[in-house]
Amino acid sequence: MELAFIPSPSRGVLYLGPIPLRGYAFCIIIGVFVAVWLGNKRWIARGGRAGTVADIAVWAVPFGLVGGRLYHVITDYELYFSEGRDWVDAFKIWEGGLGIWGAIALGGLGAWIGCRRRGIPMPAYADAVAPGIALAQAIGRWGNWFNQELYGKPTDLPWALEITSSADGRVPGTYHPTFLYESLWCIGVAVLVIWADRRFRLGHGRAFALYVAAYCTGRAWIEYMRVDDAHHILGLRLNVWTAFLVFLLAVTYLVLSSRKRPGREAVVEPGAEASGDDADGGDESAGEGKEDEAKADDETKADDEANDEAGSAKKS
Repeated sequence: MELAFIPSPSRGVLYLGPIPLRGYAFCIIIGVFVAVWLGNKRWIARGGRAGTVADIAVWAVPFGLVGGRLYHVITDYELYFSEGRDWVDAFKIWEGGLGIWGAIALGGLGAWIGCRRRGIPMPAYADAVAPGIALAQAIGRWGNWFNQELYGKPTDLPWALEITSSADGRVPGTYHPTFLYESLWCIGVAVLVIWADRRFRLGHGRAFALYVAAYCTGRAWIEYMRVDDAHHILGLRLNVWTAFLVFLLAVTYLVLSSRKRPGREAVVEPGAEASGDDADGGDESAGEGKEDEAKADDETKADDEANDEAGSAKKS
């Protein structure tokens, strides 16, 4: 009996004439565009200017790519610097290998530089782009599907991933599609952050901290399922420990920040006019404005009536 499974693509690159179109890179690019698009909408709703998120992303994205690659190369150095390996491969990002931990860390540095140049509070920017980053990760994970990499343990479940390649020690068969698990988890994280931000009006970096904590929770158990080579500490993969430590840091920040700086930033970009449904005080200001106008009209009518009575009295 033929079991159902998710087929792997026969190849991860297509050629448009002499130009290679690599599935991994394509997924990364689409993810970046989605993150900037959603981040821009959220930034405008918070009272920022259109285009600011993209301007800062010009700094954040290159830094993030470098940081992601550095983390991967450092933690899997034997893939590039051991005997029989070519160190030049460390620069071939299109073949896969970006560590989210390094991408967020160094990408955050790039965003900080961009925010300082614009006079923008970094925590407010991080809150705006947090769910977009989660969606970018969800899309980017499909790049692993194109490369037939980072799958889980063998399984015969209906949604198993079929691996057909035997390169780099792969064994053809059906495995847990951990790329799909993480993609779906990241979509859930994005939805959670958007909901929590609207419900609790998170500010001062707490929406971003929630994204980090929620992502780490899922990454820990998904990472535990993977079968690719990895360094282990006390029987656990290095990335499981990283997820655990980063989770603790994110939760600690959430607790301390909510105590020291409750509420949300009133101004996220100097000189920008508040707009959108989520702009602080937008609805209240509009209501107050209408009440003030109504009061002014009543007062004007009262003055006119008083003047008319005074005029009539003089004529009498």
